[in-house]
Amino acid sequence: MPEYRMRFMALAMAAVLTALPAVSADTWRLGKDQDWKPVSDQSKDKFLLAVAQTKRFVGTGQVKAAQKAFDKLKEDFPEIAGPDLDVFIEAEMSFCKGKLAKTVRTHDKLLTEYPKSELREAALDRQYAIATAFLAGQKKTVLGIFKMNRYAEGIAVCERITDRVGLDTATGLKAAIAVAKNYEKRKKFNEAYLKWWEISSQWQTGQIGKDVLLSMARCKHAVYNKHPESKRPRYDASNLITAKTYYGKFQLLYPKNAEEIGVDKILKEIDEQLAYKQFTIGRYYQRTGSKLSANLYYDMVIKDWPDSKAAEMAKEMLAKNSEQTNNGKRKP
Repeated sequence: MPEYRMRFMALAMAAVLTALPAVSADTWRLGKDQDWKPVSDQSKDKFLLAVAQTKRFVGTGQVKAAQKAFDKLKEDFPEIAGPDLDVFIEAEMSFCKGKLAKTVRTHDKLLTEYPKSELREAALDRQYAIATAFLAGQKKTVLGIFKMNRYAEGIAVCERITDRVGLDTATGLKAAIAVAKNYEKRKKFNEAYLKWWEISSQWQTGQIGKDVLLSMARCKHAVYNKHPESKRPRYDASNLITAKTYYGKFQLLYPKNAEEIGVDKILKEIDEQLAYKQFTIGRYYQRTGSKLSANLYYDMVIKDWPDSKAAEMAKEMLAKNSEQTNNGKRKP
Protein backbone atom coordinates (compact mmCIF):
# COMPACT_ATOMS: atom_id res chain seq x y z
CA MET A 1 0.00 0.00 0.00
CA PRO A 2 1.53 3.39 -0.99
CA GLU A 3 2.55 5.41 2.01
CA TYR A 4 0.41 8.40 1.04
CA ARG A 5 -2.67 6.21 1.20
CA MET A 6 -1.68 4.76 4.54
CA ARG A 7 -1.38 8.22 6.04
CA PHE A 8 -4.69 9.34 4.56
CA MET A 9 -6.50 6.17 5.62
CA ALA A 10 -5.20 6.38 9.16
CA LEU A 11 -6.92 9.74 9.56
CA ALA A 12 -10.02 8.76 7.65
CA MET A 13 -11.31 5.49 8.95
CA ALA A 14 -10.91 6.13 12.65
CA ALA A 15 -13.53 8.81 12.13
CA VAL A 16 -15.77 6.62 9.98
CA LEU A 17 -16.20 4.07 12.72
CA THR A 18 -15.97 5.85 16.03
CA ALA A 19 -16.55 9.29 17.41
CA LEU A 20 -14.75 11.85 15.32
CA PRO A 21 -11.30 12.41 16.88
CA ALA A 22 -9.29 15.58 17.07
CA VAL A 23 -7.16 16.08 13.97
CA SER A 24 -3.41 16.38 14.24
CA ALA A 25 -1.84 19.73 13.53
CA ASP A 26 -0.78 18.73 10.03
CA THR A 27 -2.09 16.26 7.46
CA TRP A 28 0.32 15.41 4.67
CA ARG A 29 0.08 14.28 1.06
CA LEU A 30 2.68 13.22 -1.49
CA GLY A 31 3.28 16.00 -4.02
CA LYS A 32 4.20 15.64 -7.69
CA ASP A 33 7.81 16.26 -6.80
CA GLN A 34 7.66 13.31 -4.36
CA ASP A 35 8.02 15.62 -1.37
CA TRP A 36 5.54 15.53 1.50
CA LYS A 37 3.39 18.63 1.57
CA PRO A 38 0.72 19.66 4.06
CA VAL A 39 -2.87 19.25 2.89
CA SER A 40 -4.73 22.52 2.92
CA ASP A 41 -7.09 23.19 5.78
CA GLN A 42 -9.89 23.53 3.24
CA SER A 43 -9.31 20.03 1.84
CA LYS A 44 -8.92 18.60 5.32
CA ASP A 45 -12.16 20.18 6.50
CA LYS A 46 -13.97 18.93 3.43
CA PHE A 47 -12.75 15.41 4.01
CA LEU A 48 -13.60 15.36 7.71
CA LEU A 49 -17.06 16.75 7.00
CA ALA A 50 -17.68 13.99 4.47
CA VAL A 51 -16.51 11.35 6.93
CA ALA A 52 -18.69 12.75 9.71
CA GLN A 53 -21.75 12.73 7.48
CA THR A 54 -21.06 9.15 6.40
CA LYS A 55 -20.65 8.06 10.00
CA ARG A 56 -23.94 9.72 10.96
CA PHE A 57 -25.85 8.00 8.16
CA VAL A 58 -24.40 4.59 9.13
CA GLY A 59 -25.11 5.08 12.82
CA THR A 60 -28.71 6.12 12.28
CA GLY A 61 -29.54 3.36 9.80
CA GLN A 62 -30.05 5.61 6.77
CA VAL A 63 -29.11 2.98 4.21
CA LYS A 64 -29.52 4.92 0.95
CA ALA A 65 -27.88 8.03 2.33
CA ALA A 66 -24.99 6.01 3.77
CA GLN A 67 -24.33 4.20 0.48
CA LYS A 68 -24.44 7.47 -1.41
CA ALA A 69 -22.07 9.05 1.09
CA PHE A 70 -19.60 6.18 0.79
CA ASP A 71 -19.69 6.40 -3.02
CA LYS A 72 -19.09 10.13 -2.91
CA LEU A 73 -16.26 9.69 -0.41
CA LYS A 74 -14.47 7.37 -2.82
CA GLU A 75 -15.17 9.69 -5.75
CA ASP A 76 -14.00 12.87 -4.04
CA PHE A 77 -11.01 11.27 -2.35
CA PRO A 78 -9.66 8.56 -4.66
CA GLU A 79 -6.52 8.35 -2.50
CA ILE A 80 -8.37 6.12 -0.02
CA ALA A 81 -9.86 3.67 -2.56
CA GLY A 82 -8.82 0.03 -2.49
CA PRO A 83 -10.16 -3.52 -2.10
CA ASP A 84 -9.91 -3.37 1.69
CA LEU A 85 -12.04 -0.23 1.72
CA ASP A 86 -14.64 -1.99 -0.44
CA VAL A 87 -14.87 -4.81 2.12
CA PHE A 88 -15.02 -2.27 4.93
CA ILE A 89 -17.88 -0.42 3.25
CA GLU A 90 -19.72 -3.69 2.69
CA ALA A 91 -19.42 -4.45 6.42
CA GLU A 92 -20.52 -0.98 7.46
CA MET A 93 -23.51 -1.12 5.15
CA SER A 94 -24.52 -4.39 6.79
CA PHE A 95 -24.28 -2.62 10.14
CA CYS A 96 -26.39 0.22 8.76
CA LYS A 97 -29.07 -2.33 7.83
CA GLY A 98 -28.96 -3.86 11.31
CA LYS A 99 -27.37 -7.10 10.11
CA LEU A 100 -24.90 -7.41 12.96
CA ALA A 101 -23.79 -11.01 12.44
CA LYS A 102 -23.06 -10.27 8.78
CA THR A 103 -21.16 -7.14 9.81
CA VAL A 104 -18.92 -9.26 12.03
CA ARG A 105 -18.35 -11.86 9.30
CA THR A 106 -17.48 -9.24 6.71
CA HIS A 107 -15.04 -7.51 9.04
CA ASP A 108 -13.54 -10.96 9.70
CA LYS A 109 -12.96 -11.18 5.95
CA LEU A 110 -11.23 -7.80 5.98
CA LEU A 111 -9.02 -8.78 8.91
CA THR A 112 -8.12 -12.11 7.33
CA GLU A 113 -7.54 -11.06 3.73
CA TYR A 114 -6.02 -7.65 4.46
CA PRO A 115 -4.20 -8.05 7.79
CA LYS A 116 -2.04 -4.95 7.20
CA SER A 117 -4.90 -2.70 6.16
CA GLU A 118 -5.16 0.69 7.84
CA LEU A 119 -8.80 -0.23 8.42
CA ARG A 120 -7.80 -3.05 10.77
CA GLU A 121 -8.35 -1.08 13.99
CA ALA A 122 -11.65 0.31 12.74
CA ALA A 123 -12.89 -3.20 11.94
CA LEU A 124 -11.81 -4.52 15.33
CA ASP A 125 -13.51 -1.63 17.11
CA ARG A 126 -16.76 -2.27 15.25
CA GLN A 127 -16.62 -5.96 16.11
CA TYR A 128 -15.98 -5.15 19.76
CA ALA A 129 -18.91 -2.74 19.85
CA ILE A 130 -21.23 -5.40 18.42
CA ALA A 131 -19.87 -8.07 20.78
CA THR A 132 -20.45 -5.91 23.85
CA ALA A 133 -24.00 -5.20 22.67
CA PHE A 134 -24.58 -8.97 22.51
CA LEU A 135 -23.03 -9.44 25.95
CA ALA A 136 -25.21 -6.67 27.34
CA GLY A 137 -28.32 -8.67 26.48
CA GLN A 138 -29.26 -7.71 22.94
CA LYS A 139 -31.54 -10.44 21.59
CA LYS A 140 -32.34 -11.84 18.17
CA THR A 141 -35.68 -13.06 16.90
CA VAL A 142 -35.88 -16.69 15.76
CA LEU A 143 -38.72 -17.91 13.56
CA GLY A 144 -40.29 -14.51 13.89
CA ILE A 145 -41.46 -15.31 17.42
CA PHE A 146 -38.76 -16.34 19.87
CA LYS A 147 -36.32 -13.90 21.44
CA MET A 148 -32.92 -15.41 22.11
CA ASN A 149 -29.89 -14.02 23.91
CA ARG A 150 -26.69 -13.60 21.95
CA TYR A 151 -24.20 -14.12 24.75
CA ALA A 152 -22.45 -16.99 22.97
CA GLU A 153 -22.04 -14.89 19.81
CA GLY A 154 -20.62 -12.00 21.79
CA ILE A 155 -18.15 -14.23 23.58
CA ALA A 156 -17.06 -15.84 20.32
CA VAL A 157 -16.41 -12.44 18.71
CA CYS A 158 -14.42 -11.24 21.73
CA GLU A 159 -12.38 -14.44 21.77
CA ARG A 160 -11.50 -14.00 18.08
CA ILE A 161 -10.47 -10.40 18.72
CA THR A 162 -8.13 -11.49 21.51
CA ASP A 163 -6.75 -14.31 19.37
CA ARG A 164 -6.01 -11.86 16.54
CA VAL A 165 -4.28 -9.12 18.48
CA GLY A 166 -3.04 -10.89 21.59
CA LEU A 167 -3.89 -10.57 25.25
CA ASP A 168 -0.97 -8.22 25.75
CA THR A 169 -2.64 -5.46 23.72
CA ALA A 170 -5.25 -2.97 24.91
CA THR A 171 -7.81 -4.25 22.38
CA GLY A 172 -7.23 -7.90 23.23
CA LEU A 173 -7.36 -7.13 26.94
CA LYS A 174 -10.67 -5.25 26.84
CA ALA A 175 -12.24 -8.06 24.82
CA ALA A 176 -11.07 -10.66 27.35
CA ILE A 177 -12.30 -8.59 30.29
CA ALA A 178 -15.70 -8.21 28.61
CA VAL A 179 -15.97 -12.01 28.44
CA ALA A 180 -14.92 -12.50 32.07
CA LYS A 181 -17.38 -9.89 33.33
CA ASN A 182 -20.22 -11.37 31.30
CA TYR A 183 -19.62 -14.85 32.72
CA GLU A 184 -19.51 -13.42 36.23
CA LYS A 185 -22.67 -11.37 35.71
CA ARG A 186 -24.49 -14.53 34.62
CA LYS A 187 -23.15 -16.40 37.68
CA LYS A 188 -20.97 -18.67 35.56
CA PHE A 189 -18.23 -18.33 38.15
CA ASN A 190 -16.04 -21.22 37.03
CA GLU A 191 -15.93 -19.89 33.48
CA ALA A 192 -15.32 -16.37 34.76
CA TYR A 193 -12.47 -17.57 36.98
CA LEU A 194 -10.77 -19.36 34.09
CA LYS A 195 -10.97 -16.20 31.97
CA TRP A 196 -9.61 -14.01 34.77
CA TRP A 197 -6.83 -16.57 35.26
CA GLU A 198 -6.00 -16.40 31.56
CA ILE A 199 -5.79 -12.60 31.78
CA SER A 200 -3.56 -12.89 34.85
CA SER A 201 -1.01 -14.83 32.80
CA GLN A 202 -0.25 -11.59 30.94
CA TRP A 203 -1.26 -8.93 33.46
CA GLN A 204 0.11 -9.56 36.96
CA THR A 205 0.98 -6.04 38.02
CA GLY A 206 -0.49 -2.55 37.94
CA GLN A 207 -4.18 -1.75 38.18
CA ILE A 208 -5.13 -4.62 35.85
CA GLY A 209 -3.13 -7.11 37.90
CA LYS A 210 -4.77 -5.91 41.10
CA ASP A 211 -8.29 -6.08 39.64
CA VAL A 212 -7.69 -9.54 38.18
CA LEU A 213 -6.33 -10.94 41.46
CA LEU A 214 -9.40 -9.72 43.33
CA SER A 215 -11.70 -11.05 40.60
CA MET A 216 -10.16 -14.53 40.81
CA ALA A 217 -10.63 -14.53 44.58
CA ARG A 218 -14.22 -13.34 44.26
CA CYS A 219 -15.11 -15.96 41.65
CA LYS A 220 -13.61 -18.86 43.58
CA HIS A 221 -15.54 -17.87 46.69
CA ALA A 222 -18.71 -17.42 44.64
CA VAL A 223 -18.39 -20.94 43.20
CA TYR A 224 -18.80 -22.31 46.72
CA ASN A 225 -21.44 -19.79 47.79
CA LYS A 226 -23.70 -20.30 44.80
CA HIS A 227 -25.04 -23.48 46.39
CA PRO A 228 -27.83 -23.25 49.00
CA GLU A 229 -26.25 -22.58 52.38
CA SER A 230 -27.51 -25.81 53.91
CA LYS A 231 -25.89 -27.86 51.13
CA ARG A 232 -22.54 -26.06 50.81
CA PRO A 233 -20.63 -28.41 53.14
CA ARG A 234 -21.37 -31.27 50.73
CA TYR A 235 -19.18 -29.70 48.07
CA ASP A 236 -15.42 -29.70 47.59
CA ALA A 237 -13.62 -27.17 49.76
CA SER A 238 -10.83 -26.56 47.22
CA ASN A 239 -12.60 -23.45 45.92
CA LEU A 240 -12.63 -22.00 49.44
CA ILE A 241 -8.94 -22.76 49.91
CA THR A 242 -8.05 -21.14 46.59
CA ALA A 243 -10.20 -18.10 47.34
CA LYS A 244 -8.49 -17.72 50.72
CA THR A 245 -5.08 -17.88 49.05
CA TYR A 246 -6.00 -15.16 46.55
CA TYR A 247 -7.58 -12.92 49.18
CA GLY A 248 -4.53 -13.38 51.38
CA LYS A 249 -2.23 -12.40 48.55
CA PHE A 250 -4.39 -9.39 47.77
CA GLN A 251 -4.27 -8.31 51.41
CA LEU A 252 -0.49 -8.65 51.43
CA LEU A 253 0.06 -6.69 48.21
CA TYR A 254 -2.67 -4.08 48.59
CA PRO A 255 -3.37 -3.66 52.34
CA LYS A 256 -5.16 -0.33 51.98
CA ASN A 257 -7.51 -1.62 49.28
CA ALA A 258 -8.06 -4.82 51.25
CA GLU A 259 -9.13 -2.79 54.25
CA GLU A 260 -11.52 -0.71 52.17
CA ILE A 261 -13.37 -3.73 50.79
CA GLY A 262 -13.34 -5.70 54.05
CA VAL A 263 -11.02 -8.57 53.15
CA ASP A 264 -10.57 -9.41 56.85
CA LYS A 265 -14.29 -10.08 57.13
CA ILE A 266 -14.27 -12.19 53.96
CA LEU A 267 -11.34 -14.26 55.22
CA LYS A 268 -13.15 -14.82 58.53
CA GLU A 269 -16.22 -16.00 56.62
CA ILE A 270 -14.09 -18.41 54.59
CA ASP A 271 -12.50 -19.79 57.77
CA GLU A 272 -15.94 -20.33 59.27
CA GLN A 273 -17.01 -22.17 56.13
CA LEU A 274 -13.89 -24.34 56.10
CA ALA A 275 -14.33 -25.15 59.78
CA TYR A 276 -17.98 -26.05 59.36
CA LYS A 277 -17.14 -28.16 56.33
CA GLN A 278 -14.77 -30.29 58.43
CA PHE A 279 -17.23 -30.38 61.33
CA THR A 280 -19.93 -31.84 59.05
CA ILE A 281 -17.53 -34.60 58.01
CA GLY A 282 -17.08 -35.38 61.68
CA ARG A 283 -20.86 -35.47 62.10
CA TYR A 284 -21.09 -37.92 59.19
CA TYR A 285 -18.72 -40.32 60.93
CA GLN A 286 -20.64 -39.76 64.16
CA ARG A 287 -23.88 -40.88 62.49
CA THR A 288 -22.24 -44.00 61.07
CA GLY A 289 -20.96 -45.00 64.50
CA SER A 290 -17.28 -44.22 63.81
CA LYS A 291 -16.73 -42.05 66.85
CA LEU A 292 -12.95 -42.32 66.68
CA SER A 293 -12.90 -40.86 63.16
CA ALA A 294 -15.47 -38.25 64.17
CA ASN A 295 -13.31 -37.18 67.11
CA LEU A 296 -10.30 -36.76 64.82
CA TYR A 297 -12.26 -34.25 62.71
CA TYR A 298 -13.57 -32.47 65.78
CA ASP A 299 -10.01 -32.15 67.06
CA MET A 300 -8.91 -30.77 63.69
CA VAL A 301 -11.62 -28.09 63.76
CA ILE A 302 -10.64 -27.00 67.26
CA LYS A 303 -6.95 -26.90 66.40
CA ASP A 304 -7.14 -25.20 62.98
CA TRP A 305 -10.05 -22.81 63.60
CA PRO A 306 -10.15 -22.28 67.37
CA ASP A 307 -12.21 -19.07 67.18
CA SER A 308 -14.89 -20.44 64.88
CA LYS A 309 -18.46 -21.35 65.75
CA ALA A 310 -17.74 -24.82 64.42
CA ALA A 311 -14.98 -25.19 67.03
CA GLU A 312 -17.51 -24.59 69.80
CA MET A 313 -19.81 -27.25 68.35
CA ALA A 314 -16.86 -29.63 67.99
CA LYS A 315 -15.99 -29.19 71.68
CA GLU A 316 -19.55 -30.05 72.62
CA MET A 317 -19.45 -33.21 70.50
CA LEU A 318 -16.12 -34.28 71.96
CA ALA A 319 -17.45 -33.80 75.49
CA LYS A 320 -20.57 -35.79 74.64
CA ASN A 321 -18.55 -38.65 73.12
CA SER A 322 -16.19 -38.68 76.08
CA GLU A 323 -19.08 -38.85 78.54
CA GLN A 324 -20.70 -41.70 76.65
CA THR A 325 -17.41 -43.60 76.57
CA ASN A 326 -16.85 -43.15 80.30
CA ASN A 327 -20.40 -44.20 81.10
CA GLY A 328 -19.89 -47.30 79.02
CA LYS A 329 -16.73 -48.19 80.93
CA ARG A 330 -18.48 -47.90 84.33
CA LYS A 331 -21.11 -50.44 83.41
CA PRO A 332 -20.66 -53.86 85.16
